[in-house]
Amino acid sequence: MFNRSRQSNNPSKGAQVHKNDTRTFSPWDVPLVLVLLTRLPLPVLPKWLFERQSKAAWAYPAAGLVVGGLGCIVGWSAMAVGLSGTVSAVLAVAVLIAATGAMHEDGLADTADGLWGGYTPERRLEIMKDSHIGTYGVLALLVIQLLRISAVASLLAAGSPAGILAATVFSRALMPPLMAGLPNARGSGLSHSVGAPPPLSVAAGFGLAFVFSLALLGWTALLPVACAVTATVGLAIIAKAKIGGQTGDILGASQQLSEVAFLLAVAALL
Repeated sequence: MFNRSRQSNNPSKGAQVHKNDTRTFSPWDVPLVLVLLTRLPLPVLPKWLFERQSKAAWAYPAAGLVVGGLGCIVGWSAMAVGLSGTVSAVLAVAVLIAATGAMHEDGLADTADGLWGGYTPERRLEIMKDSHIGTYGVLALLVIQLLRISAVASLLAAGSPAGILAATVFSRALMPPLMAGLPNARGSGLSHSVGAPPPLSVAAGFGLAFVFSLALLGWTALLPVACAVTATVGLAIIAKAKIGGQTGDILGASQQLSEVAFLLAVAALL
């Protein structure tokens, strides 16, 4: 679920100054999160900055803002040139997927395969780590992406791209609570290396995304927010019962499920 390929191994003066950065919030957290959660062409960041990975969780909504903004621009532009709502929605969702390198969709597929394809926690984790996709993963991707495209099409046709942007932002604010609230089930991997974010960082990210959703949608945002939270809590309960905690795949699946739950709720209110 995380991208760590764009980090420099070359030491610098900045590393000596910032390597022991203990601040809860830092302006460096935004570019760090964009590198971790997107595949956008960004500069290589110094290696020392990745020591802030857990503290930077408050800025996860920023990745949703950038990715969602790109999707909204493409979807809205497609509608403006006369393409249908469905075609425009497919293009918008394609941008959302491309901007993240499909990392969250991959997590969704692995989660579906693992949680329902194995009979023991060990076997489920083994299946989730397998790069091959199974029947459960295919079906999960198909159903979730169809719902996602349908909801986005409804919002674009209604002239309400704000709902799309709010969904991409808020869904990413729900990932840090999972990281903080559930133990890492595998004891290794990128989710384990990132670590549990501090409570203040978790609360700040959630608060920023909640206020942003209210600013875009008004008090009608309460229903989509509740639906997204419910989807995340439901996944957390299942993950805890089946594998004992969370992994990077679980976090990716939570983003997908909460985003779609948010989108469907907004579409239902149109």
